[in-house]
Amino acid sequence: MRLGGIFDVANRLHRIEDNETRASNPEFWNDSAQAEGILKELKQDKKAVETYELLNTRVEDIEVLYEFSKAGEASEEEVDLAFDTLIVAIEELEFKNTLDQEEDVLSCLLEINAGAGGTEACDWAEMLYRMYLLHGEKAGYKVSEVARTQGDVAGVKSVTLEIVGEYAYGMLKSENGIHRLVRISPFNAQGKRMTSFASVFVHPVIDDSIEIEVNPSDLDWDTFRASGAGGQHVNKTESAVRVRHLPTGVVVECQQERSQHLNREKAIKMLKSRLYERELERQRAEKSKVEAGKMKNEWGSQIRSYVLDDRRVKDHRTNHENRNTDAVLNGDIQGFIKAFLMWDGK
Repeated sequence: MRLGGIFDVANRLHRIEDNETRASNPEFWNDSAQAEGILKELKQDKKAVETYELLNTRVEDIEVLYEFSKAGEASEEEVDLAFDTLIVAIEELEFKNTLDQEEDVLSCLLEINAGAGGTEACDWAEMLYRMYLLHGEKAGYKVSEVARTQGDVAGVKSVTLEIVGEYAYGMLKSENGIHRLVRISPFNAQGKRMTSFASVFVHPVIDDSIEIEVNPSDLDWDTFRASGAGGQHVNKTESAVRVRHLPTGVVVECQQERSQHLNREKAIKMLKSRLYERELERQRAEKSKVEAGKMKNEWGSQIRSYVLDDRRVKDHRTNHENRNTDAVLNGDIQGFIKAFLMWDGK
């Protein structure tokens, strides 16, 4: 079993040597943005080589175990178990190798908007918010709320999460699209079965290795009082900000920080991420590819349905299904993510 090709080990080892030499140069940090990019690439290459060496050792161990079994010193069951475990690890690696786009390694902003349906839809948006919050925590990401607009009665009309960690965007881009909920509504006195919709948009958060120019004269700023949690301060001062990029019409808002100045800095970063995503979409459209794996943003084109009374969550793109609806809503969406990336990479 040969694993070197999957990892491109020879080229990675060459890059590691080259980047370590560059990092040892006394003038290395003269260009901090370039230096951080080199160190990020160095870290990724070292991690890939370490994973290769670990899997290669397991292959060698299985070969030895197989020889033991032929000599009667190990059972066939032990060999089969070790082999099956190795196959799972290799399949997981092949799955991660689908994240081969430049932007996949970045952190992301995940925006949830309630659709038609009033309070029921706002409650559904809040349920999705909780699902992604729990998933992010389980996946080891740092998750924080950037902006929120409360529902009139319950839930949220919109909410934006910043999810920080390697490959957060690559993993969560599968969530772009319309999510449909079917359940016996707790807000309906007759206990009727209701259908609600919410849209999810995932944008890569650009880092210093990607330059996006924004002309200050193209920006229209507004301030307002934050509507989310945060104590008395956010309710008494206009610390939240909203900025519109006039050439494109892109609007972002931020109320994460207690300071208007810090919120302005965060908003600019969010705006640049949105503009970067627009450019990626333009490039994909030119190449006649599916736009970032998204379906058209229409209520009739939902990517996933959550049917609670039938105990079923189904992704309509991949046909992947999970009958444990509680687990899914508690953040267990890795199966859907993996199925999408394998489907999208075909």
